[in-house]
Amino acid sequence: MPGFRMTTTVARVLRLFLDDPAVPRYGFDVMQMLELPSGTLYPILARLENAGWIVGRREMIDPAEAGRPVRRMYLLTSEGAQEARYELARLSAQLKPPPWRGAARPGQAPV
Repeated sequence: MPGFRMTTTVARVLRLFLDDPAVPRYGFDVMQMLELPSGTLYPILARLENAGWIVGRREMIDPAEAGRPVRRMYLLTSEGAQEARYELARLSAQLKPPPWRGAARPGQAPV
C-alpha cells in the first residue's frame, strides 16, 4: 500500500514515468503532456518523492551558458517502478466490471 492515495491522476503520472523509466522528467513537461495544472502535479511529485518512488535532482548546467534557469528533473527509482506497476495493476483490477455485469446478479431473476 502506498503512503499516499492512489488516484487516477497519480496513476496517469506514474504511467508516464513508466513509459520510459530511464528518462528524467521535467515537471513543466509533465504538466503539458498530461494537461495538469501545477497545483495538481507538484504535490503529486512531492508525495512520490517522499515515498521514494521518484528522485528529484537539479540539473548540472550553467544557467548563463544554457540561457535558462536550472531545472529540477524527476526520475523513477527501481523500487518506485516496481511499486507503481503493482499499484497500477491493482487499480486496474478494481476498475474491472463484476463478472455478472450484463447478466442477472446471483440470486436475481434475469432482466
